[in-house]
Amino acid sequence: MNNTEVRAGDCLWGIGLSTTLLQVENLFCERDERILFEDLNFSLNLGEVIQIEGQNGSGKTTLLRILSGLSNNYEGEIYWQGEPVSDVKDEFRSELLYFGHHPGVKAILSPEENLRWYAAMHPGIDESQIFPALEKVGLRGYEDSPCHTLSAGQNRRVSLARLYLSQAKLWILDEPFTAIDKKGVAEKENLILEHASNGGSVILTTHHELGVGDKIRRLNLDELAGT
Repeated sequence: MNNTEVRAGDCLWGIGLSTTLLQVENLFCERDERILFEDLNFSLNLGEVIQIEGQNGSGKTTLLRILSGLSNNYEGEIYWQGEPVSDVKDEFRSELLYFGHHPGVKAILSPEENLRWYAAMHPGIDESQIFPALEKVGLRGYEDSPCHTLSAGQNRRVSLARLYLSQAKLWILDEPFTAIDKKGVAEKENLILEHASNGGSVILTTHHELGVGDKIRRLNLDELAGT
C-alpha cells in the first residue's frame, strides 16, 4: 500500500490556494489484474496546474477519465468543492472541460457549427469568439468545412478550440499538444497559465516538455507504483 499523498504547493501567480476544488482520497484502480495506483490522495486548488506523468500504460489516461466521471472502474472517493462528486454531478459537469484522445466533434458539422453547438450547451459563452478561437488553433479557412473532410489532427484542433471559449473552472486535458506546431504549443501553454492565473485549475498529461518553469505540480504514477 503506497498511502501516497501529493500535497498542495505554495501560492501560484498571486492566488491563494486555500480553496480546494477537487479532492481525491484513497483512490484505487486495477486493470488486467495489475494495480495502476492505490491509496492515491491529492487535492487540486484554485489556481493550480497538475501534470500527471508516467510511462505508457501507467494509468494516466485512466486517471483522467476517472476524474472526469467517464469511468467508474475505481475505488475511493472524489470530492468536488467538498461534496462527493456523485452528489453534485450536474454542478461538476457544468464546471468541467474534458479534452481526451478522441476529438469529440460531430463529423457532419463544420468546425464553426461544432463550436456553436458547444456554446449552446454552455450558456454564457461569447459566440463572437468562435472565429478567433478557430484561427488560434490554425483552422482559418476551414471554418465551414464538414469535419469528416478534415484530418484527425484538424479535428483535434476543433476540440482544442473550446479552450478559448470555455468558462469552466476545471480543465482536464489528455495530451492537448498533439498535432500542434511549436507556435501553437507556446500559445496553449500561455492559455493554460492564463486560466490558472484567473483562478481556474488544470490537470493534464503531455509528453511535451512544458515551458512553464516551476509553475506546475507534478504527480508521477510510475513512482507511485514503485517502478
